[in-house]
Amino acid sequence: MEQTAVNEKRFKRWITIISITIPAVVFLLFGYKIPNAKPLSFLPPIYASINGLTAILLVWAVVAIKNGKRGTHQKLMTSCMVLSALFLVMYVAYHMTSDSTKFGGEGAIQYLYFFVLITHIALSIAVIPLVLITYSKGYLGQFQQHRKWAKFTFPVWLYVAVTGVVVYLMISPYYAH
Repeated sequence: MEQTAVNEKRFKRWITIISITIPAVVFLLFGYKIPNAKPLSFLPPIYASINGLTAILLVWAVVAIKNGKRGTHQKLMTSCMVLSALFLVMYVAYHMTSDSTKFGGEGAIQYLYFFVLITHIALSIAVIPLVLITYSKGYLGQFQQHRKWAKFTFPVWLYVAVTGVVVYLMISPYYAH
């Protein structure tokens, strides 16, 4: 029991550090351009696909756990975390080598785009501690707490993954080729 409390305290510390560090580092790196770097213009469809795959795996993981397949659920959720980290690396690499693309739509579609984009960005920051807390509860064997957190984490993470694809599809006609 005492070791669990120690592990939980460690997790909380790391969750706090990671939840603050990732958005801060992304924000800082987003504004930095690598001098004379060739634009990595091939990355957006790849990281959009990673978002789509993450969404599929998230739904599959929920189906797996509802069918009592804990091992499958764990593997799928770990895969989602790895894919999210891979997305983040590619996203930052793209923005460190390429200028941001301006959305060219007008009228109602522009308002829709910015609503989706802003909610996607805000929730992509908020989902970090949610994912880490939920994952840690499962890792520590605190399955009742894990389920409680997952009820909030799943829809937010799914929204972030799906809207990542939507944002890409909406802005892709405006990428410089």
